[in-house]
Parts: sequence; C-alpha cells; structure tokens
Amino acid sequence: YDIDYDDGERETRVAKRLIKKKGGSRSPSPKRGRKLREGAKVQARYRGRSKFYPGRIERDRGDGTYDIYYDDGEKESRVLEEYIKAEEGSSDDERKRDDDDRGRGRMRVGDKIEARYR
Repeated sequence: YDIDYDDGERETRVAKRLIKKKGGSRSPSPKRGRKLREGAKVQARYRGRSKFYPGRIERDRGDGTYDIYYDDGEKESRVLEEYIKAEEGSSDDERKRDDDDRGRGRMRVGDKIEARYR
C-alpha cells in the first residue's frame, strides 16, 4: 500500500500487517453538518466557476476545504466546501453497507488508517 500521511510524509509499498483501518473514517464538517468524506463521489465547481464537474474527494484539509480529483484527470487543491455537493448514494449509511458487503477490514482509497512508519 502507498500512504500519504496527514503531516505530508509519503511512504510506498507498506505491508498490510503494518496498517490498520481507523473506525469512523470521517466526521461531519462542523460548519454545516455536511457529510463530505475522503473517497466520496462529488460534483464540484472547478476553480469556483458555475458549472459542476464529477470527481472524488482526495483529501479533507480539516479547514473546510478539500482536494478534488476530477473524473477527467484534473486535480484541484483547497476547494471550498460551498463549491462541492455530494452525489446521490454517497451517504455514510450507504458507505457502511458497501463496507459490510465487501467484508470488514478491507481498505479503499481515501480510508483513514494508522500505520507504523518505517
């Protein structure tokens, strides 16, 4: 597994035995109680323009902004929460059902984890 740590460090080829998934991968944003989470499918206003484009939340910056990876390959950092809307079927309840269907302990891109660093 390749890991991007919250402090900006990056580590590649980490053995699964050194990683554990953290419970409750996302908490709602304190501003509006929205439930945007890393890995969620969203529609976002690229560069604040009026049109929404499909993508995924790559990183929650914890300050009301998010890094978005758009479906067309573009990336954008620090997108304001007000420029993002969750796609239908992207709720935490549905994610929990999906995780249960796939079996507990499976990790997906965007999951919060703990790992032993080198």
